[in-house]
Amino acid sequence: MEVRDKLYIGGAWVPPQGTGVLEVVDSTTEEVMGTVPEGNPADVERATAAAADAFPTWSSTSPEERAKLIDRIFESLAQRTDEMAKLIAREVGMPITLSNLVQVGLPVMSFSTMAQIVRDFAFEEQVGSSLVVREAAGVVGAITPWNYPLHQICAKVAPALGAGCTVVLKPSEVAPLNAFLLADILHDVGLPPGVFNLVTGTGPVVGEAMASSPLVDMVSFTGSTRAGKRVMQLAAETVKRVALELGGKSACVILDDADLDAAIPNAVSMCYLNSGQTCSALTRLVAPRSRLAEIEDRVVQEAETYTPGNPFDATTRLGPLVSSAQRERVRGFIAKGIEEGARLLTGGTEPPEGLDKGFFVRPTVFSDVDTSMTIAQQEIFGPVLSILPYEDEDDAVSIANDTIYGLAGAVWSSDGARAERVARRMRTGQVDLNGGSFNPLAPFGGYKQSGIGRELGRFGLEEYLEVKSLQR
Repeated sequence: MEVRDKLYIGGAWVPPQGTGVLEVVDSTTEEVMGTVPEGNPADVERATAAAADAFPTWSSTSPEERAKLIDRIFESLAQRTDEMAKLIAREVGMPITLSNLVQVGLPVMSFSTMAQIVRDFAFEEQVGSSLVVREAAGVVGAITPWNYPLHQICAKVAPALGAGCTVVLKPSEVAPLNAFLLADILHDVGLPPGVFNLVTGTGPVVGEAMASSPLVDMVSFTGSTRAGKRVMQLAAETVKRVALELGGKSACVILDDADLDAAIPNAVSMCYLNSGQTCSALTRLVAPRSRLAEIEDRVVQEAETYTPGNPFDATTRLGPLVSSAQRERVRGFIAKGIEEGARLLTGGTEPPEGLDKGFFVRPTVFSDVDTSMTIAQQEIFGPVLSILPYEDEDDAVSIANDTIYGLAGAVWSSDGARAERVARRMRTGQVDLNGGSFNPLAPFGGYKQSGIGRELGRFGLEEYLEVKSLQR
């Protein structure tokens, strides 16, 4: 068992002011795998003060100095890929192969690409008689979720450091151990004291203290829309900058001329990735009624290949959910779908056969779902796919846009121009065309209640910069 009993503040591991301890549970065995401190507002106060003290010096360093440190972080992180992947597979439950590629591969890429982005970025430009300067926003409070814990941390920390900001991080208390490994790395590479600080604890205590702190200039939050609204309310008291990456209910639109051999495996995969615990998961499959029976058959066949099991077993395609609470929440949504009249094609509320331990849910598919149903509107965060039939192209677009969210989406058509035309009508931050792959340099973020601002690549760096004009 991994016991972490200190917080990282001001360049040192220090005892917490809070006396509580938070248990971290292995999502497969349901056993306690580690503990971390339950921080309190006094810990946040110490951390934000350290970050504020470090800001003047760190923000005045050259982009090249910051890029060199980011390079060192990337190299150290890459050397610990296996260790990180195994840890996150236990914390979150993602199968180990995917954990290597996604849960650690993306964070490594965040740092590897950010160094060059910082080197190439135009921090100053002449606009008429004015010199326009882009400067670090200040002390950043970063609040991150449990589903892609290290990725979401690095997607904030890498650009914040690159911009010249200092950071106080509150990782999710459900999967926090990976954040301690990252703090070890940042300490070992020689990041100056106070530039990065780590305080673990719960959202209502530590998260709210960070969002309220007068020393925090910006809050970057990833999590539920409900919690994001609370962060905005608290941040408004001091008129902080706020970046939010929130919920999603994304649609995969299969047009009537789509190649189903390619579309269906991809659509199911993009719903079930990380057991459906993905904010950008394509959980609504918008299907032409003229091909509905064929699509249903293919989706069920594909879904039933997602074998639930131990994430360290090579045959496992679907790991457990992260916690008992999440498992019960997802099962509740499945029951609600049945109650409201959706047609259950496979899966259901019963636990997968032979899995008495672990937070497992059967890969589930519904059809005849309409936009009035709960499972068509609320973010389930589990392996549940809803098929919504449509009559024509306009109807498909209307269904795709009929949620409060707008984070991701997909369109499939044998006519690339047609797919793009439909994608342009979707009010969402990213759309994959005919299986287009995820681009870690492209902006990631949403419309409507999916958030404010963008992460990743140059766009992520810009979120952490203020703009000043010097008139001559």
